Amino acid sequence: MSEPYDRLLQATSDLDTPFAVIDEPSLWANADDLVRRAGGVPIRVASKSVRVRSIVERALQRNGFAGVMSYSLAESVWLADNGVDDILLAYPTTSRSALLDLVADDRRRAAITVMVDSTESLDLIDALAGPGHPPVRVCIDVDSSLKLGRAHLGVRRSPVHSANHAAALASAIVARDGFDLVGVMFYDAQIAGLPDSSTAVRLIKKRSAAELLERRGRVVAAVGEHARLEIINAGGTGSLEVTGADPAITESTGGSGLFSPTLFDGYDAFTSRPSAYFVLSVVRKPAPDIATLFAGGYIASGPTNKNRQPVAVWPAGLSPIVTEGAGEVQTPLKGDAALSLRVGDRVIMRHAKAGEMCERFDDVAVVGANGRTEMLATYRGEGKNFG
Repeated sequence: MSEPYDRLLQATSDLDTPFAVIDEPSLWANADDLVRRAGGVPIRVASKSVRVRSIVERALQRNGFAGVMSYSLAESVWLADNGVDDILLAYPTTSRSALLDLVADDRRRAAITVMVDSTESLDLIDALAGPGHPPVRVCIDVDSSLKLGRAHLGVRRSPVHSANHAAALASAIVARDGFDLVGVMFYDAQIAGLPDSSTAVRLIKKRSAAELLERRGRVVAAVGEHARLEIINAGGTGSLEVTGADPAITESTGGSGLFSPTLFDGYDAFTSRPSAYFVLSVVRKPAPDIATLFAGGYIASGPTNKNRQPVAVWPAGLSPIVTEGAGEVQTPLKGDAALSLRVGDRVIMRHAKAGEMCERFDDVAVVGANGRTEMLATYRGEGKNFG
């Protein structure tokens, strides 16, 4: 066994499996690395990639981090009520109850900025929040995908792509009562979320970064003709170097880089330093070279393929059985390492994505360099489920 696995297992030996564990030295080393890579641009903490309020709050206390990027308006209200005073909601909302909570409280409205990408978003907010609602801070989500002819390289998010389209939406927003336009956001999924797996991928990412650098500037200038922009947000964990070099932006976003799940292995710009794991126990040995673990079917969202499955990292040399994979109640693993495993032994796993792991556990065991363990509640542990 080797560091940090021996320290993590020794510190958590009294916990029943399955449980989640965070290697605290790696967690904060990752935070420092994100700040270094951002080149002086403040980083918003992406809450969906953490989902542990205490860790979000501790990250915000560190130099280089400022504000939260939330994923649900109800979550945003909850965070604001717990003292977070700068929250950018990354996605449009359709929640009537959360909108009513937002407009009912001046402090919440000052802290929270809602994402929109069309006049339909404005219409829905008006309909749900009621006529004459007080001003809601809004940010325009700009599609940051790369378009090459009919090819669309990136995620399907906002319908707003060009500077002209962004300017038209900005004009419509400032012409309406009940809205304050304060920002624009650009998420480059085809750069930030894509490992450097081939020469072709590297070329596409480089071309996309160059296109975005030019287009972001035009969009910011066009929208700036209609409103004073406080927030110009761009990028994510996988593209901090690229977006941090753009003088047009005021901030970037990072979250997954704190935990460094398996989907962030294989980037050229940084080396993955895992800090988040979950631990399962062997409950049976159907064959000498197979060890079956209890639970483990924590499949990440996205396209259903091998890289969405959890990976066994200790002991080394374990792999899933192709016909079964990670299961709802049991996960069989095969390999030479299974020969020495016995019922009751523990196996350390990594999730493919960051915050999704925390939806499976009420708390996480945070293990310090000295082996001291602190139990921190996840969103789920605090009784919160934001979808």
